[in-house]
Amino acid sequence: MINSLLERKIEKRPDRVRLPGRILFLTEDPELIRQQLAGADLPWDTQNPANNPKLRDDISTDEITPAHICFFFDETLGEFPYTGLKCGNETPIQRGDVKKGGFVAAVSGKRRGKGSSREQSPYAERCAGIRLVIAENIERIYKQNCQNLGVLTSTNFGLIDAIRGGQEVALSEFTRGEDEITRQIIEHGGLFNFNVARMQGKVFLPPLETTKRPMTLAEKIFARHMTGALGKVGVEAVKPGDSGFAVTDLRFSHEYVTPMAAIFFDQLVGRDAPVNDPSTVVFFRDHLTFLDEVLSEQKRKMGLLDLASQLKLKQEAFAKQRGIKLHGELKDRKGSEGICHSVVLESYALPGQVVVGSDSHTPHSGAIGCVAFGIGTTDVFNSWITKDVRVNVPESVRVIIRGRKHPNVTAKDFILKILALDYVKSGKALAKVIEYSGEAIEALSVDERATMTNMAAEIGGFTGIVAPDRKAVDFLVERRGMDRKQAEARIEGLSSDADARYAHSIELNAADITPMIATPGDPGNGKFISELHTPVPVDLAYGGTCTAGKNEDMDMYALVLSDALKHGKRVADSVQFYIQFGSQETRDYCVRMGYLDIFSRAGARVIEPSCGACINAGPGVTTSSEQVVISAQNRNFPGRSGPGQMYLASPLTVAASAVAGYIVAFHASAERELIGV
Repeated sequence: MINSLLERKIEKRPDRVRLPGRILFLTEDPELIRQQLAGADLPWDTQNPANNPKLRDDISTDEITPAHICFFFDETLGEFPYTGLKCGNETPIQRGDVKKGGFVAAVSGKRRGKGSSREQSPYAERCAGIRLVIAENIERIYKQNCQNLGVLTSTNFGLIDAIRGGQEVALSEFTRGEDEITRQIIEHGGLFNFNVARMQGKVFLPPLETTKRPMTLAEKIFARHMTGALGKVGVEAVKPGDSGFAVTDLRFSHEYVTPMAAIFFDQLVGRDAPVNDPSTVVFFRDHLTFLDEVLSEQKRKMGLLDLASQLKLKQEAFAKQRGIKLHGELKDRKGSEGICHSVVLESYALPGQVVVGSDSHTPHSGAIGCVAFGIGTTDVFNSWITKDVRVNVPESVRVIIRGRKHPNVTAKDFILKILALDYVKSGKALAKVIEYSGEAIEALSVDERATMTNMAAEIGGFTGIVAPDRKAVDFLVERRGMDRKQAEARIEGLSSDADARYAHSIELNAADITPMIATPGDPGNGKFISELHTPVPVDLAYGGTCTAGKNEDMDMYALVLSDALKHGKRVADSVQFYIQFGSQETRDYCVRMGYLDIFSRAGARVIEPSCGACINAGPGVTTSSEQVVISAQNRNFPGRSGPGQMYLASPLTVAASAVAGYIVAFHASAERELIGV
């Protein structure tokens, strides 16, 4: 424990808050946005909502702070909130607009803050003067980041009249319905102040008194990790709604987040203060290794390439000073050791563990039965002090996929189908554990299961998880070199009880699912490829990222391209096809399998590991709005990977489309011949 924190004076917020300032309504109509930025206050009828203009739904953190804006990691971020916000086909908000406008609150529709866990988004809003976010519903990580930073959140549109009337609002308005710990975090103005008060014994931690009950897999893992009476780790049982602190087995962050967390740590804790148990902390340089190849001249003139270099240097310095393992750039060629999620699954995570990371796709490691979830910057730096993280035990949603899948259907098709369901699109799965099961899931490899758990982030779930079984054991033995008996011991008891309770169950038949795509704008825009009535030509095809840069994904690209070569075909002249490894382990696998030769002869360009195009920071991004890209990555939010139109699909579909020159499902040549007969 750091002694200086024990002596720090901590004050709570007053019981009533006044929010002087204007309200910015983030509408679908760009002209209404421009009018507000010019000084006009938009009329708003809280009594008759149908009379009001349509608010933007599904505002992602990519739109609040586009990827290149996150190269800033200080209060300069306050110049940029909503600069990626798409209203119609326009982005009406420019640098400095929100800060100059004197806005104190921002209002939007459903699923505010979906996507990336980047805390730069609410931090940019706070630095621009936004003190309150109002929306119909708010994504878990974004909401938690707001609370951690002291930004208030609400789904009560009635507050609009109170703010405009200059009235004080009871702080209880923002704590109502929250668990005891979250309530106190809000009252203390943020997580750090609360944690200092916790160290000083000045806050109330509700005892975890849930008695033995049937539990889901995630609940069992949480019960093993929650702090109980007298600081003991582990309690008899937990239930949804129980709040407390879970001791982590692994904490990781990448260069987008580590520098900002390091600044917070240095400023608030001390430049020489130690990190709690650095052996369980890992850093990654995996996001921006290829940025220089795609950054526009305009952004270079803004100094963004230099800023990106500072992110790397700040992370390196902090890692060296605190004795933290850093998976960095390659020494002999351009690229990184691996994407954080890929490396964590391949080398670190174990069944039954609690893993937290500075990225919304941290659930990737749930493929082997651990509870892995994304956290924001403030959570990251606080975990360096306490080694634990705040948890409100979530409800679980069970997704059962029965039967056998078609040969050309993959985990990506499954998840795109799930994302298109009304239950998910309406936000009912937000902040819930997504537990996958059923014969079709059991038949998937660990690599394919990782696609399912990874994209629990797109569902808006707390995490995704698959009960570990023989395939998980084989993965640990074959990929990790673990002793089989030791691996089998790790998975004992890691399954949901037969009578465990779920918030909802989704049942699908694998035979009903054929190859899918998500049309541009949102991963939830899923449809069967067979429903495309006219050909969709593609300019770019991209296979890679944590979601689609694994060993089995490479098997799929190689299958399609070798099939094409067998018939005298290769990547279409009109298409650029990029294949990017998720890790050096996967690259080595491709070398052993002879895939590099197949990729080269077929006309695909191979890229060393990095997040790259997925975050608009590497080859494979679009450069104009007319370009069409088909990608195996996990998100196609507006501007996520350039200004073009992005379709999401499986590795099989991406490779087949690269060969055809337009979006098409893959059918092996033998299958095509049978169809012809």
